[in-house]
Amino acid sequence: GFDQKKEGDSEYEINGLRVFMNKAHGLYLAGMEIDFKNGLDARGFTFNNPNATSTCGCGSSFSA
Repeated sequence: GFDQKKEGDSEYEINGLRVFMNKAHGLYLAGMEIDFKNGLDARGFTFNNPNATSTCGCGSSFSA
């Protein structure tokens, strides 16, 4: 799901989208690519994080 801005979050605008992020988490997210797929084989947001050493099958958590 999507989140609300929390205390300590910074707000960024990237290609017209508002993004909220705790500045301390930036080192884990540097280089992350977010895409939206709407095809027969995939539908929804996809996250490609080059910093992740492993991910879960659902794509919602990772280890760095």
